[in-house]
Amino acid sequence: MSLDPENTLVMETTKGKVVIKLRPDLAPGHVERIKLLAREGFYDGIVFHRVIDGFMAQVGCPHGTGTGGSSYPDLKQEFNAEPHVRGICSMARAQNPNSANSQFFIVFDDARFLDKQYTVWGEVVEGMDNVDKIKRGEPVRDPDSIVSMKVMADAA
Repeated sequence: MSLDPENTLVMETTKGKVVIKLRPDLAPGHVERIKLLAREGFYDGIVFHRVIDGFMAQVGCPHGTGTGGSSYPDLKQEFNAEPHVRGICSMARAQNPNSANSQFFIVFDDARFLDKQYTVWGEVVEGMDNVDKIKRGEPVRDPDSIVSMKVMADAA
């Protein structure tokens, strides 16, 4: 599988490397935001604050609590028909469908009940075994974190 370096994220976590293929064809606005934040170093050091066994690992809150986002405005939803299955990366949000900002989650197992209600913007193509090792909890005690997240095109 050949990956487009401009639409691939390399995420180093405390459990190892995770490679995410971005899907601008599904959610161009969300992909743009994730790349912008990654390029600014926003995600570096941010913890996986909510990790539910058999469901998903959530990350992207600067406070590590699930209560915050970036300094940018919230995003308009880009719900799509891509199924929420193992390895899918989707945007977290509050009750308002247009409230996604910087928090996202990676799905461990089939979570099709989220389909068309959350914006899918990517999928893990390498390192899902490392995602599986992330410490569980709500909130997580002594949580794992993203050490660095970069757009592959910038890592060269």
